[in-house]
Amino acid sequence: MTFNGFTEQDFDSLTVPGLEPRMEAIISRVRPKLEALGGALSPYLSVLCGEDMYPHVAKHARRKVNPPIDTWIAWASSKRGYKALPHFEVGMFSTHLFIIFAVIYESPNKAVFADYVQKHTAKIKKAVPGEFYWSMDHMDPGGKLHTDTSSQALKDMAEKLKTVKKAEIMCGLRIERDDPILSDGEKLTAKIEETFGSLLPLYQASF
Repeated sequence: MTFNGFTEQDFDSLTVPGLEPRMEAIISRVRPKLEALGGALSPYLSVLCGEDMYPHVAKHARRKVNPPIDTWIAWASSKRGYKALPHFEVGMFSTHLFIIFAVIYESPNKAVFADYVQKHTAKIKKAVPGEFYWSMDHMDPGGKLHTDTSSQALKDMAEKLKTVKKAEIMCGLRIERDDPILSDGEKLTAKIEETFGSLLPLYQASF
């Protein structure tokens, strides 16, 4: 399948009432596009990172009652899974698409990245584009713009990441659902590649 971008209907899949109906909508409408994106971007990410990067589409297998409020595809350096590793993601809430680097709570690399952030805060402040955002909760569709994030706030996030067992951190770009680029597969793919390129120093700093 060729990746042709996302539609309003794809975002609406995440507001369908009920677990089973919402999962049906995600599986039929969104997942094939995420899988196509996974295949399209894996070669680029493998070259970018200097090692094979494997796509993993969210299955939401643990959900028994509450329907998922977002869905995504992740790329990591293991065929077996991504949660224990620093990784890249593209996904969506009903309101926007996100393109991020993430170290989530299952990863032992949290302390490595936290130490880097604390030691190189000024470098990160300069290197990360101002329109990118930071978040410490992958279930929260919000986050804080990098341009509004102080050096002290970065250090505080790093400290929380290192000391709180369930802490996690994400950084990247959000694109609102009504942005025309989302329906243009070629332009969106190029934007994702550009964003991952900007996030590469953070990814590399997490090992």
